[in-house]
Amino acid sequence: MSTNHPANPAPASDPAPTPAPASAPAPVPTEEPPSDVSAPSAGTETLPWYRRAFADLSPLRDHPDYRRVWFGQAVSSIGQQMTAVAVSVQVYDETGSAFATGLVGLFSFFPIVAFGLYGGAIADTVDRRKLGLIGSAGLAVVSAVLAVQALAGLGQVAVLYAAVAAQAGFFALSSPARSAMIPRLVPSHQLPAANALNTVSMNLGLTVGPMLGGVLIGAYGTQAAYLVDTVAFAGTLYAMWRLPAMRPLGDRKGRASVLDGLRFLREQPNLRTSFLADLAAMIFGMPRALFPAIAVTFYGGDARTVGLLVAAPAVGALTGALFSGWVGRIHRQGAAVLVAVAAWGLAIAAFGALHNLWLGLLLLAVAGCADTVSMIFRNTMMQVAAPDEMRGRLQGIFIVVVAGGPRLGDFESGAVAALTNPATSVITGGLACVAAVVLLAARRPAFLTYDARHPTP
Repeated sequence: MSTNHPANPAPASDPAPTPAPASAPAPVPTEEPPSDVSAPSAGTETLPWYRRAFADLSPLRDHPDYRRVWFGQAVSSIGQQMTAVAVSVQVYDETGSAFATGLVGLFSFFPIVAFGLYGGAIADTVDRRKLGLIGSAGLAVVSAVLAVQALAGLGQVAVLYAAVAAQAGFFALSSPARSAMIPRLVPSHQLPAANALNTVSMNLGLTVGPMLGGVLIGAYGTQAAYLVDTVAFAGTLYAMWRLPAMRPLGDRKGRASVLDGLRFLREQPNLRTSFLADLAAMIFGMPRALFPAIAVTFYGGDARTVGLLVAAPAVGALTGALFSGWVGRIHRQGAAVLVAVAAWGLAIAAFGALHNLWLGLLLLAVAGCADTVSMIFRNTMMQVAAPDEMRGRLQGIFIVVVAGGPRLGDFESGAVAALTNPATSVITGGLACVAAVVLLAARRPAFLTYDARHPTP
């Protein structure tokens, strides 16, 4: 990608600005987002098509603050996934119980839901930079505590559960603030590219983190993963430290209210429809709870087959993010969300109907890629169409949807499989997802015509 042009070049014919009189007051610094244009980043349209297919790196190239935040987030995401593997391994080693290991997810779920909502409200009240610093520092401290208990050989599962809950709380507290910062770090025409890059960093953590964690744990024990995770937070802490103040824009008195955020979402049909589309995908088209049964009944496989099934959507999501150079040229983002969610549902339904392992892995990867496309556009719509003073609360609600939707999907797919069989559960779930998309399009036709050049919530 060309580096010879600034992000927003001024026309050569612009006249020189008239100097201000000597008595004029100095301009007051503001916290407005970077200047914006509706055209793609400079230089991207002159690249050959095969280079434009790759992720647009212009947000990393043009905006140092965003670049530091991105790299810090990528490194800490890998570290956090290493810690997640280490906690599961340690709990199982201490108890020998799959049920006790499964409780790790439960201890993380409730803090994410509770602190996600209130973390969003706090992010719309205080300096988001400080909140990001507090959250990252808290996560680093918890990782250090985990390392200490592993080195000391405490063997107390209660300590591990408490640490997991604290981690989830710090993550949910600061995540809305970090997400709400992005529109202040890059101009709106680069938000699709920035969100695609954020998806790259997230999926790098989901794919690289567990692999590195497994290698480290096998060689040096769980304490090694915890120590690496603790050090990895230095990147995020440095990035947050270098940011300017990030207080919410707009006139507001007193503390932001969670209920005001929910009321705002209820009154904004386009944003509400984007949330409902994601819930449809997660509740009806997320058969991950059935992967152990599917590995046996579909393919006659074992735990290694389950691992492949779990990894396939993440690989597809990472691939979709890496080849996301085209997303900045899509203006009908509402239609793109519904098409992506429908593609997810169709891929899942086909996965349930065709019992060939490699074809099944390919279909799961296609579903993961479609999910990435949906996430990029949903995040962009939320960041651009919502006012800055509401972004924290909407990001908090988004976290609850992301955390809670798959859990509801686990229940839905498991219940249908118990009444019928795994294949029927997967097929009907995927088709129900498609039907939900058709219903949303019929009830909210304006969502199909949502134009990123004229965003309306």
